[in-house]
Amino acid sequence: MNPFSARTGLLLSKLLVMSSLTLAGCGRNDLSDGYGNFEATEIVVSSEASGKLIRYDVDEGLRFEKGQVAAVVDTTQLTLERRQLRAQLQALLAGKPSVAAEASVFRQQRRNIQRDLDRYTRLVSEGAVPSRTLESVQDQARVIDRQIQSVDSRTPAIDSQAKALVAQIGKIDDQITKSVVRNPARGVVLAKYAEPGEVITYGKPLYRIADTGTMYLRVYLSESQLPSVKIDQEVEVLIDEGKPASKRLKGRVTWISSKAEFTPKIIQTREDRVNMVYAVKVLVENTDGLLKIGMPGEIRFKPSDGK
Repeated sequence: MNPFSARTGLLLSKLLVMSSLTLAGCGRNDLSDGYGNFEATEIVVSSEASGKLIRYDVDEGLRFEKGQVAAVVDTTQLTLERRQLRAQLQALLAGKPSVAAEASVFRQQRRNIQRDLDRYTRLVSEGAVPSRTLESVQDQARVIDRQIQSVDSRTPAIDSQAKALVAQIGKIDDQITKSVVRNPARGVVLAKYAEPGEVITYGKPLYRIADTGTMYLRVYLSESQLPSVKIDQEVEVLIDEGKPASKRLKGRVTWISSKAEFTPKIIQTREDRVNMVYAVKVLVENTDGLLKIGMPGEIRFKPSDGK
């Protein structure tokens, strides 16, 4: 065999391999329309009560369901204060019947005086008794009227105090309810900010949680690509699984930024010369937990035929 021919064949083989790799790389850039990273809606759960954490079942990576109890703040002082207010309310309401009975007695006395007034008024007009007698009875009637007014004014005061106590009890009930921290949304704990037995204050962050069952891929597109994307548009999402961009998922565009921004350093678009890009969020279901926060991903406007 001619040595020159052998060397020529080997060189051609190397060139073919390099050409195929170059074409494959270019093909990837042509197929992928956007690049970005996955994110999820994160919630920072904070305490709505002050006191000692007597229960704290939070740990990073733990999955919580919506409404599940995550922590409990000590409510001993609140419970004692509520008990005291309830006793005050009970004592206040217990005195209300006695006020009504007292008012009934004065009203009966007023009716009796009224009969005397009618009789003495007639007698004075007939000249049977002096007018001083009538004036004395009238003075007694005025005293009883003032007593009735005084007693009647006590009933609204009791009702007003009772309403104030009921409101205070309701406020404490609400504080006790909020001392039990219930998880606001289904998700996975990303970080915790407290420990059992710690004394916390109102508003202190306890943990951060995210619903990883639904993920968003935030990609950046150039201005020339914007006409190709719209809200609710279905796109193909690609992630790395063994090989680059080998796993395909379905996604839906949920948000398109209205203003341009500089290309983030971690993002590469297929048009390297573009400096200003628009952010786009693509909704992707993550029922199997394959997607992770921060994981890179790509999108294609038109799903390929598998080639």
